[in-house]
Amino acid sequence: MSAEPAPPAAPEHVLILGGTTEARRLAEALAREPAYASSYRVTNSLAGRVGSPALPPGWTRIGGFGGIEGLADWITAHGVTRVVDATHPFAERMSFHAAGAQALTGVPVLALRRPGWSPVPGDAWTFADDLAGGAAILPSLGGRAFLTTGRTGLHTFAHLDETWFLVRSVDPPEGPVPPRMETLLARGPFDLAGERELLARHRIDVLVTKDSGGDATAPKLTAAREAGIPVLVVRRPAVPGGVAEADSVEAALRWLGDGGIPSL
Repeated sequence: MSAEPAPPAAPEHVLILGGTTEARRLAEALAREPAYASSYRVTNSLAGRVGSPALPPGWTRIGGFGGIEGLADWITAHGVTRVVDATHPFAERMSFHAAGAQALTGVPVLALRRPGWSPVPGDAWTFADDLAGGAAILPSLGGRAFLTTGRTGLHTFAHLDETWFLVRSVDPPEGPVPPRMETLLARGPFDLAGERELLARHRIDVLVTKDSGGDATAPKLTAAREAGIPVLVVRRPAVPGGVAEADSVEAALRWLGDGGIPSL
């Protein structure tokens, strides 16, 4: 965990649970604009699952909190007045911890989630509710899969010994992995020309992705559509009940300005 010197005094202390583009943009906005900088002090929290994370502006801590109670204790001990859960849309455990901490402390939580992707004419999408469901469907869609769901869920596909996988992730995979697999270490954003070339060079006949949304990794969907390749899309989990939601940094800033009260 990084050292945590006390941030300068300000009326509001915002804890941003980060690791996404939206989290960084929110931290930048709060640090850049004089009106925000004088009203908010920001602590960014990163899970530490990426080897060399890009640090946002403001104070940063790296590592877990120790569950719901640990997060609630940290919020109380550090005088946090608002929490913005800007973790990845599939960071389900952290989101439920944030919701639980809200219930324990009364400190309002906002879930900042970029909109998901939607199919357009020409797309051939099949949906699964989770990775296990996706693994059950995958063999019926193709035999050479471009797997872009991250390294932490690879064990779910480890039993598929007849499917060849191209796995793209920021850090090397660990634990059980599919027996026929090539790893591509890369960090987005990715462009359309590169995605077209990658699909063609590896003779990919099915793309597997989580519904992460955003522009950084969306070109793979366009490349798959152009090539007539089916896409297996894992649906994102729901935001925990009782938590306010925003679909943009601008909406999150409005929520902060309204005192943490969700718009009706």
